[in-house]
Amino acid sequence: MLDPKLLRSDLNAVAESLQTKGYTLDCEAFLALEAQRKALQVAAESLQQERNAYSKSMGKLIGEAKAKGEDIEPLKAKGEQIKNDSAAADLALTEVQGQLDDLLQGLPNIPHSSVPAGKTEDDNIELRRWGTPRQFDFEIKDHVDLGDSFNGLDFDVAAKITGSRFSVMRGGLASLHRALTQFMLNTHIGEHGYEEVYVPYIVNRESLFGTGQLPKFEEDLFKLNDEREFYLIPTAEVPITNLYRNEIVDRLPIKYVSHTPCFRSEAGSYGRDTRGMIRQHQFEKVEMVQFVHPDESWDALESLVGHAEAILQKLELPYRSVILCGGDLGFSAAKTIDLEVWLPSQEKYREISSCSNFADFQARRMKARFRNAEGKPELLHTVNGSGLAVGRTLVAVIENYQQADGSIAIPAVLQPLMGGITEIR
Repeated sequence: MLDPKLLRSDLNAVAESLQTKGYTLDCEAFLALEAQRKALQVAAESLQQERNAYSKSMGKLIGEAKAKGEDIEPLKAKGEQIKNDSAAADLALTEVQGQLDDLLQGLPNIPHSSVPAGKTEDDNIELRRWGTPRQFDFEIKDHVDLGDSFNGLDFDVAAKITGSRFSVMRGGLASLHRALTQFMLNTHIGEHGYEEVYVPYIVNRESLFGTGQLPKFEEDLFKLNDEREFYLIPTAEVPITNLYRNEIVDRLPIKYVSHTPCFRSEAGSYGRDTRGMIRQHQFEKVEMVQFVHPDESWDALESLVGHAEAILQKLELPYRSVILCGGDLGFSAAKTIDLEVWLPSQEKYREISSCSNFADFQARRMKARFRNAEGKPELLHTVNGSGLAVGRTLVAVIENYQQADGSIAIPAVLQPLMGGITEIR
């Protein structure tokens, strides 16, 4: 959530920045509500002062009236009227403040100055490439056909069990999927300094509000039919980041990594990537989350991107990194760098990791703070990214390591986690 003080002090600059994300801020609506809030706050404070003053003097006034034999009911009626007027003023202020809060909660984060202008993913800017796509001397198959050829990947039986956009893995592919997960966790913990954390796969509404999925993106979530308003997590970012909701931490940085399933309804993506594992309702990710000092969050983003890149490099998978333009930037992110892995069957790079700096946007919604050098609470910054999306990494390995006879070679770094086998047939 944006700082209300920033809107009050520099509304036009905020509106101009949000245009980069394709968002039009209704400045007139904000100014009108802000004017109402100021007037109602002055009135409410004035009535509260009058109420306090009258309460202090009421006993004396009643005593004097009784001594004179005067009727004290008018004095009581006046006190009651002031009390009612004060309560009405507080209620009016609360209602307008609620409207302001609703407006603020719907505002996306301000993009960083380095975020390029643009409307769609076609306007994203490539930063660098690593690796050279392999040249095949045989007909390339996609991961669906390869997995089907040795009964390792089954979408039909998953559709019978649940529905479309689910999969069943068997044998070597299931083992490869597990080995990739373990390899990612081991690397981030052993080489990149993350602490592993196990988190719930079901979260409450407050948690999703904290990270910015609610209230705006509820249609993208799987909500449980439960009066407690529980949701399946769309990413481990949600439960991990909310570890410090309403907390004040005494040390930074804090770096967590977690492996979880993720559940997304894919609302609005009908017809996109319906074949295979690229876009599913259930998939798995290894997620990195950092809680950092505000002065260090941009360096933290670069280091986190490097941690995700290290996984791709160890797997020897060609990829490129791109900076997302304003129109493709997420609601809560100030800046996002995507990693896109090469898929031979599509002859293009596809997203496999999204790494973002949210600055204090999520922390303000969650009231996540740290103690600064003066010992005073201050909003921390949050940074996170996939390290990596396991299913998409599996797809990339299957396709990039396919062999002429239809078998899949196992990347060298994964062979110890696969019991020493060198290929899947």
